[in-house]
Amino acid sequence: MPDFAYVARDSRGQRLTGTLTANSQREAIAQLDARSLFPVELSQTKDVGDARNKRVSGQVMATVYTQLASLLRSGVPLMRSLTVMSAQASKPALKAVLEEIKARVEEGEPLPVAMARFPRVFSDMAVNMVRAGTEGGFLEDALERVATFTEQQEELKGRAIGALAYPIFLAVVGSTVVTVLIVFFVPKFETLFASLREKGQLPWATDALLNLSAFLQAYWYIPVVGAIAAGIGLSYFLRRPEGKQFFDWFKIKMPMFGSIFLNLAVARFCRVLGTLLANGVPILKSLDISSSAAGNRILSQSIKKASENITAGEKLATPLAASGHFPNQVVEMIAVAEESNTLDKVMVQIADGLEKTTFRRLDIMVKLLEPLMLLLMAGIVFFIVLALMVPLLNSSSTV
Repeated sequence: MPDFAYVARDSRGQRLTGTLTANSQREAIAQLDARSLFPVELSQTKDVGDARNKRVSGQVMATVYTQLASLLRSGVPLMRSLTVMSAQASKPALKAVLEEIKARVEEGEPLPVAMARFPRVFSDMAVNMVRAGTEGGFLEDALERVATFTEQQEELKGRAIGALAYPIFLAVVGSTVVTVLIVFFVPKFETLFASLREKGQLPWATDALLNLSAFLQAYWYIPVVGAIAAGIGLSYFLRRPEGKQFFDWFKIKMPMFGSIFLNLAVARFCRVLGTLLANGVPILKSLDISSSAAGNRILSQSIKKASENITAGEKLATPLAASGHFPNQVVEMIAVAEESNTLDKVMVQIADGLEKTTFRRLDIMVKLLEPLMLLLMAGIVFFIVLALMVPLLNSSSTV
């Protein structure tokens, strides 16, 4: 439904502004009439609807949560805090969202309900923690916890991208060098090897290399179109539910990096669950939110099955162990935490330990991957040079 911005006057003649959601302008007028408000101006908003479709970076949102918590802790009222935050917002999308939230809170809508209208800006975890903080009277603490969690996730993402940046750079540069050699350098030897090819004395490696070079020169558009078509097809497949399911399964099953993806997903689940429980969110609601926050559909399905077992009166550790996706050490720690009623603290500790262990393994694997890729690129270049030099050496020895 579209949103409408209005300027109206109440029964005492006071001027009021705000926004409301309605199917049409007539319905919006009816809503104002039900509130005993006389509309002066009424127009459909556009910028907020566009803002809902845009994302705001996690680092920016962490700053927003921190600043809002600081303002509230300093005694600044919520409405004044939202006004200051919207005025200072540097991103147009964030500014529009904060202004809309301010308008809805001014109308009497709870803060978490207003935040939930922007799922691409505020995560389910942030909304539910703010809801728990609002109901429990610890909104400032809840916002600080959300800010801390968001910063940790952004740091986690940054470290993962930073660790893989150099291997990806090596792969791109190496592929470019090999392509240039085959397309532009190898054809220069075609005339030198013409007589050897006619006599059948050309080594198979040299003949295959020359044929590949000739094919790429004459039909370069075939691999280019094929790569584009494959990319489009893969992108379409991965956007479908079965494609997303397959990709999540492949990530945790792939050689070398599968355990890293799985451990990071488990760590995200544990951190979100522990943070939500520490802020008073019920266990079933916390499991529902944290299952989505894990970022892996295979793991989310296992967590949702565990949630069903908890509804039936069982412990959390038992179904998690039965899924086979959680390390034994993690399951044992969860079982002990359930018995001692310290699940919220232990889940955060599990997340910290898994992230440290996983990043140590990732650093080691990346350090091993870099020389392996260098060796692979060097091996391909050596094969090209050798395939070109062997016929020349044989010809010179024959002469």
